[in-house]
Amino acid sequence: MRYLTAGESHGKQLTTIIEGVPAGMPLLAQDINESLHRRQGGYGRGKRMEIETDDVHIMSGVRHGYTLGSPITLVVKNDDYKHWTDIMGEEPIDPDTYIRRIVTKPRPGHADLNGAIKYGHRDMRNVLERSSARETAARVAAGAVGKILLNHLGIKIVGYVKEIAGVVAKDFQSLSIDEKINRSNQSPVRTLDKDVEEDMMSKIDQAKKDGDSIGGVAEVIVEGVPAGIGSYVHYDRKLDGRIAGSVMSINAFKGVEFGIGFLAARKNGSEVHDEIMWSKNKGYYRKTNRLGGFEGGMTTGMPIVVKGVMKPIPTLYKPLQSVDIETKEPFHASIERSDACAVPAASVVMEHVVAFEIAKAITEQFSSDQFTILKRELDRHREASRCF
Repeated sequence: MRYLTAGESHGKQLTTIIEGVPAGMPLLAQDINESLHRRQGGYGRGKRMEIETDDVHIMSGVRHGYTLGSPITLVVKNDDYKHWTDIMGEEPIDPDTYIRRIVTKPRPGHADLNGAIKYGHRDMRNVLERSSARETAARVAAGAVGKILLNHLGIKIVGYVKEIAGVVAKDFQSLSIDEKINRSNQSPVRTLDKDVEEDMMSKIDQAKKDGDSIGGVAEVIVEGVPAGIGSYVHYDRKLDGRIAGSVMSINAFKGVEFGIGFLAARKNGSEVHDEIMWSKNKGYYRKTNRLGGFEGGMTTGMPIVVKGVMKPIPTLYKPLQSVDIETKEPFHASIERSDACAVPAASVVMEHVVAFEIAKAITEQFSSDQFTILKRELDRHREASRCF
């Protein structure tokens, strides 16, 4: 499985093309829309989410509710495009009319300046339109298809917020994954800890009042993935490496860790590695899960636990100093619409990029032309692992 996204933040639409989804898998637009609507929500979101209604249009690859095995094309329309037709249209435009909307002042922390240097753009709108986090809607659409595949294979996934601006949620390891999904969906900041919701929202409110932004930590847990998915043979097939790369590709993410992550640097080996146990019913399992479900680039059969660190969004309403690329004079960076805190929404994006990587690894490892054959092979692998 692989996918490609296309589209600009204020362009006509976002497009996702997914290749390699097995034929015969149930797939409905409403299931993808559920994921897209979750991404739009969350406390701290800006006014752009009040403008857009992210509903997917399935343009190819699905017939009568089932995948065909051919590429799937998903389209999400940008409702705001009607206000940007002159600015974002593909037809040539009078330069004298357009000059007033040219962006020449790069925003610190964004792709503006680096992208302009890379592609030679003197108008940095050509960069910021594509580098916008609006593109993650297309990735959530792709991840939703991966998540639906996993769900049909008995694999469940949940993403939620662990921390916002230093307010840290407690761990709820005793909760079932279904309970975690419900709590995350019911929380305005997508946290499992109701006791810190108000504190997190207060931090967001204060940042908004100050014209500033704040970041945090999102966590994703995946249950039901059998042992041995991934590879120890090739560096680029290590599943934890692939997941880490996908999480880091999310806008504004600056760090990833599995299990106890960086805490392992401050512990002895006896306090880090997970002892191996066996029972007749479960087969092999780990006494603990400090390594977050991975050893040697492969799954252990324990829950996958991955955290991602999101920096504060760099678009500020009290903008930082920058330099105009035309005049070379210092200037306060231009302002685009933004969120005071996008960590709740980012937890949904992270959940879906992780889902896609796991679905991709499974379809690579097992015969996946037909969904029924894939499911049968994965079930056989589960039983073989249990009885090994």
